[in-house]
Amino acid sequence: MKFKFIDLFAGIGGFHLAMHRLGGECVFASEMDEFARATYEINHKNISPTLFETNNFNKDIRSMNPDDIPDFDILCAGFPCQPFSQAGYKRGFEDNHNSERGNLFFNIAEIIEAKRPKAFFLENVRGIVSHDNGNTFKIIRKTLEEELGYSFYFKVVQASDYGLPQLRPRAFMIGFRDEGFMKGFTFPSPTPLKFTMSDVWGGKCTRNIGFTIRIGGRGSDITDRRNWDNYSVDGKLRRLSYVEARKMQGFPDDFVFPVSPTQAIKQLGNSVAVDAIEAVAKNMLNHLNSLTSMKSKTKPTKNKGEWTELLVFVKLLLDKQLYLSDSKLNETTNFLKINKITTHNLDIDFLLSNLSTVLIKNKNDKTEKEISISDIISPDVINLLISKIKEGTQTFEIPEFNVIQNTLGFNVIKGGNSDQKADILLDIENDTIQKENEGFGIKSYLGSKPTLLNASGNTNFIFKVNGIDKVHIDEINAIDTSTKLKDRINAIEELGGIFEYVGAEKDTMDFNLRMVDSEMPQIIGKLLLCFYKERVSSLIEITNKLLDGEKNEDKRTLLTSKIKKLLIDVLLGFFAGSKWNGSYESNGTIVMKNNGNCVGFHIIEMDNLKNYLFENIKLDTPSTTRHRFGKLYVEQDGQLYFKLNLQLRF
Repeated sequence: MKFKFIDLFAGIGGFHLAMHRLGGECVFASEMDEFARATYEINHKNISPTLFETNNFNKDIRSMNPDDIPDFDILCAGFPCQPFSQAGYKRGFEDNHNSERGNLFFNIAEIIEAKRPKAFFLENVRGIVSHDNGNTFKIIRKTLEEELGYSFYFKVVQASDYGLPQLRPRAFMIGFRDEGFMKGFTFPSPTPLKFTMSDVWGGKCTRNIGFTIRIGGRGSDITDRRNWDNYSVDGKLRRLSYVEARKMQGFPDDFVFPVSPTQAIKQLGNSVAVDAIEAVAKNMLNHLNSLTSMKSKTKPTKNKGEWTELLVFVKLLLDKQLYLSDSKLNETTNFLKINKITTHNLDIDFLLSNLSTVLIKNKNDKTEKEISISDIISPDVINLLISKIKEGTQTFEIPEFNVIQNTLGFNVIKGGNSDQKADILLDIENDTIQKENEGFGIKSYLGSKPTLLNASGNTNFIFKVNGIDKVHIDEINAIDTSTKLKDRINAIEELGGIFEYVGAEKDTMDFNLRMVDSEMPQIIGKLLLCFYKERVSSLIEITNKLLDGEKNEDKRTLLTSKIKKLLIDVLLGFFAGSKWNGSYESNGTIVMKNNGNCVGFHIIEMDNLKNYLFENIKLDTPSTTRHRFGKLYVEQDGQLYFKLNLQLRF
């Protein structure tokens, strides 16, 4: 089986070895620990040379833009276990004492959301299942199943279940993107031991299966219940070294450690049991193959946004014109006549005329057919489709759309390309302009109010907190009121803390903001602190607060103008996760209002669009847990930091 995988929180590469044995190619890996990185590279550079030649061995996953990760099929991650381990403080998601290691699961979620791999394979200590009375595991499962749409299987397995002489109970979590109703993955049945601890030691050991290899606490007496590294072999006391631990974890004898013996056994204690990973991954790959063969039999479902894009397309076919809007979403007297409709991914042009017919031209096979649009679309049909979209939840079917889709010859607008500002391309004209293939984005009020900028790790912004000691971390982060972000910020300042703006968490976002205006990153910092501290969400109100007492009209005009430009550039120009070249892919926006009527904005009336955005955009508070912000944390430099997230909603 040939497939591509990524190896997150890679350690020394236990996942890498297992997946490579099954035919996998590692296209991206990430590991922060310098000693583990050295071991990883020296052992894997020959079997995965491209990984290192392309500089895809990342150090800090938090700095990585998910869109920049190469495409892959399977995500593998043994994410940090210390926050959930019985041996630690068990702070869980609240562990911000060491580079936010407690909430790094949500970096995994961001990558899954952005890259949509076919499957994931996660590993952690068994304590994660019961941590915080099961709430931690519930959040992980809900994030993967409900938010990201993957199936979810888990099982606590031991290394000894799959041939290795070690207890090592671990929670394995498996999920698939396109499983739908075809659920059927099973964990493999246990297999006999491939060798025993006597084989590991090369002498008669009193235990067939060894203790779980751990880090720290070495040297307890063999009779101590805390003992894990002392064994009786041929009647003599032997202490476990990295040589024995390497074999117990399933690493080959030629796996080398360019580090001290202490570091080597620490790395093995943090690693995965290779044979257990391989056995479960083999079943996962077999199930993936069966899903691929069954995929054509699944029923077509779409979410509200996808159905709305199709609805706008057919409504424009029926109307053949688009009225432009004022800043209040009211139609003006100006309209654009539509002569042709298509999209980026369609090889079909729909030519409109003054008649009731539409000429459909297939650019591939050069065929043409003419249809009467009124035969398949009418105001009553439009109203029915609007009600179906409003009623729908998650992904759903609309059988009434089938005839329309079959007649038009397509059933999706973007074709999986979510990184497009232009959802639809129009040939338009009026008294002053005539444009071909003019890009328009689509915003809809049929569901929840649309977002201008979605929350993600790409929209996190970092502030250094000076003036207070890190002993206050747990005290501040424990504040859990209904206005916890405001109260945490105020508590930090009351302790003498001063917020110093650092910048966007991801370099790409910082670059894009500077493309808008050289001062825009600093403006964002001020907007965010005002929003979260004052709980004022309207952009107009926040701007007024920032300008409070400012009598210089030029400065007031300049700040307002810069914020309006930011909104336009986000709407028509850049995505938070992709480096922007400064150009607009889209020159307009079509808004489907709650009543199903469509109005448009175009750059020929830019002031209306700027005013509409400025008057209707507010800052919103997304999930602090999901998006990893709103808590004090200590970075490797020993300094305290605090993150805030920017989400813009209509």
